[in-house]
Formats: sequence, C-alpha cells, structure tokens
Amino acid sequence: MSKLMNYLPEHFHEIKEMKELTRTEDEEIEAIAHAVRQFLDNQFVTTAQEWVIKRREDMVGIRADSAVETLEFRRNRLINRYSTRPPFTVRYLQSRLDSLIGQGVAKVEVDGQNFNLKITMGVPDAAYFKEIEHTVQIVKPANLVYNQATSLADRVGLEEHIWKTPLTRMTRLSTTWKLGSTRFANRGKEVQVK
Repeated sequence: MSKLMNYLPEHFHEIKEMKELTRTEDEEIEAIAHAVRQFLDNQFVTTAQEWVIKRREDMVGIRADSAVETLEFRRNRLINRYSTRPPFTVRYLQSRLDSLIGQGVAKVEVDGQNFNLKITMGVPDAAYFKEIEHTVQIVKPANLVYNQATSLADRVGLEEHIWKTPLTRMTRLSTTWKLGSTRFANRGKEVQVK
C-alpha cells in the first residue's frame, strides 16, 4: 500500500484506480523530495555536485582541470578561496596551509629584519603547488619576499641480491663444432646465490 493511501478514507482503499493513482503519485513525490534534498546539498561546497563546483569555480575565477584534480581537492580549494579574507597573520597563514595540505606538512617562518617569508613544506601532490602559491600571494603583505622550500622525508632502501647463470661453452677448437649449426654456449638455470 502506498503512503498516500493512508491519508484517504477507507472506502478508497479497495478501488483499483485509486491504488494506481496513489502509487504513481508516491513515485513523483519521492522524486520531488530527492530533488529538494539535492538542491539543499548543492548550497554547500562540501556536499555539492560536480557541476555546481564547476559553476562556483567559474564565479571565483578558477580554471580547474578535472582530469588531474580530484573533486575533494577542488572542494578544499573553493573553501580556501572563500575563507581567505583579512586580517592576515602568520598564524592565519599557517592555519590556511594546514587546512589545505594537512596538519604539520607546512612550516611558516617570517624574518622581519630581511622582509622574508619562508614556507617549508612537503607537498603531497603537484596540484597543490598552484593553490598554495595563490593563497600565499593573497595573504602575504607586499613588502615580504616569498621563498618556498620543499622538504622531502622519503627514505630509500637498498637490498642486494646476486644471481648466477652457468654457461657451458660449445665452441671448442679441433672438435666437430660447426658455425651456424651448433650454439656457441648452452645457458643453464639461473639461481640466486645471495
């Protein structure tokens, strides 16, 4: 029985046309409810559909490359662009970078004597470089010079393996070896020594 049928008087419950009418209206009401939920979700960057994110990027002036950039990164970039408004401090810039690329990944240092802003970071993806550059250029005062230092915390491990393949030479002098009909050598099975 459909949900709408519960609102009708009892004598309508057995009529075939009313059953079919309320069933189809239930489907339409469910479709409208879904459209309203999606409309409300599209009002917020964190739950919006991709076409809405694209529209908002166009409004802010972002040219996104959906082949390279993930939808999650594009959402974070929009939130970052919306939230970069004055007042700007070192702590504010640090919090913006932490929310953009992760807590503790970037370190902001200001040398006031030399008018130098240095940011040391290990960026997880190349798409982040442009957004970080944009954020820093908006936040930093015009009298500071921006220097970016990339830190890598990766390790390289080495492992040594030795393999041996015995070769039996078939080209002995003064034997019945014939050029073109007999191999120069027979290769044995490759074995690991170490």
